[in-house]
Amino acid sequence: VQLQASGGGLVQAGGSLRLSCVDRRRIFSNNDMGWYRQVPGSERELVARISRSGSTNYSDSVKGRFTISRDWTKNTVYLNMNSLKPEDTAVYYCNAYPPDYYRRYWGQGTLVTVSS
Repeated sequence: VQLQASGGGLVQAGGSLRLSCVDRRRIFSNNDMGWYRQVPGSERELVARISRSGSTNYSDSVKGRFTISRDWTKNTVYLNMNSLKPEDTAVYYCNAYPPDYYRRYWGQGTLVTVSS
């Protein structure tokens, strides 16, 4: 069962979106989790991560604009994205952090398109 990210869409620059990632089988209850993104032709990059204890880290490109959170009761990880920029356009994925042993859980991701 792959992790399914949802909530993407088309938004104007400066707008907001909220992405969700549900762990339906509670496979990742003991894992740090991350949100990643990938632009065609580029490597997938980590943009935000959250530990089991709730501590968070962000890439410099999204710091101050994106917020990762986790709802244990719903086995869901969220990514709130504000002040979106065209350069945030990408397919966004969730997975464990680090994802090395969980490659089979990459889903199709959710496309975020930010228009200028």
